[in-house]
Amino acid sequence: MENKIFNYSTAVKWVNGSNGILTEPTMPQIKVASPIDFENGVPETWTAEHLLISAANICLMTTFTAIAQNSKLNLIEYNSTIFGKMEKGENGFFLFTEIIISPNIVVNEEREIERASRLLNKAEKICPISNSLKSKIVINSKISVQ
Repeated sequence: MENKIFNYSTAVKWVNGSNGILTEPTMPQIKVASPIDFENGVPETWTAEHLLISAANICLMTTFTAIAQNSKLNLIEYNSTIFGKMEKGENGFFLFTEIIISPNIVVNEEREIERASRLLNKAEKICPISNSLKSKIVINSKISVQ
């Protein structure tokens, strides 16, 4: 198998306080700042913390839906929420210690529930974002029939 390498790039520019603008040449810019939990945090603004856990959530969704499509799973709906717990580590610095992803998957037939569960487990194992994180990642899924 050919060793593929993919490259991704963004830029961030400081505006003022803890505010910045995240850019990539082909996508809309995003206002970013520190979370409100920290000094100079900005309410109602995307933070690195939100974007990090969102990346894990998005990666699980896109990996699962790609596997489901390739496996011809009759997927009706997929939506998920994510919760990230950040606390001080042994070194005294903050890190995410646990991330809980809660997908809600709806399939067309009762017999597809077990298959959807297996495909979700496979997606969890091969998701490049969660594989890159050292946080404990828990999948708390609900799979039902339409």
